[in-house]
Amino acid sequence: MKLLIPLAEGFEDIEALAVIDILRRAGIQIDIVGVPGTVITSKSGVRVMVDKKLSEMKAEDYDGIVLPGGKAVEILGRTSSLLDTIKKLDARKKLIAAICIAPSILAKTGILDSRKATIYPGFEKELPRPRGDKIVVDENIITSQGPGTAIEFALKIIEILKGQQKAGQIRREIIA
Repeated sequence: MKLLIPLAEGFEDIEALAVIDILRRAGIQIDIVGVPGTVITSKSGVRVMVDKKLSEMKAEDYDGIVLPGGKAVEILGRTSSLLDTIKKLDARKKLIAAICIAPSILAKTGILDSRKATIYPGFEKELPRPRGDKIVVDENIITSQGPGTAIEFALKIIEILKGQQKAGQIRREIIA
């Protein structure tokens, strides 16, 4: 099980770092990919050394993608190779997860045209079929509303990829 998590300047710390931590606790391999650099600075100034650059990865090497929010969404949403990767993963019915305003990237690719999703409150107009729930799962797509939902979002990803028992184990370990 191998997921891709792209980071760009201004990513939301909690949505990226908490999710990476929780998924790795569940034994899910994560490649943190820089768009475009190798050292990416978060919204609050945390600098992260990524595993590789976006130009070095191939969609077929991954079982899914997780998109954190924050100002980084502007960069990610205009990175054509990332948009192509999302479409390729969706065509293979691989996991696609997005939190905060990152679901707007999924809408831009057209993969949400017939699916329900949620987004950071106030950005509902960015989605074709918005829902007000904190987390929405529709087929292979998981969306979540924001930093405060990051732990539940990560646990939902684990539940879908590794089962309810594994998600419950991690929930107990992190006292969630």
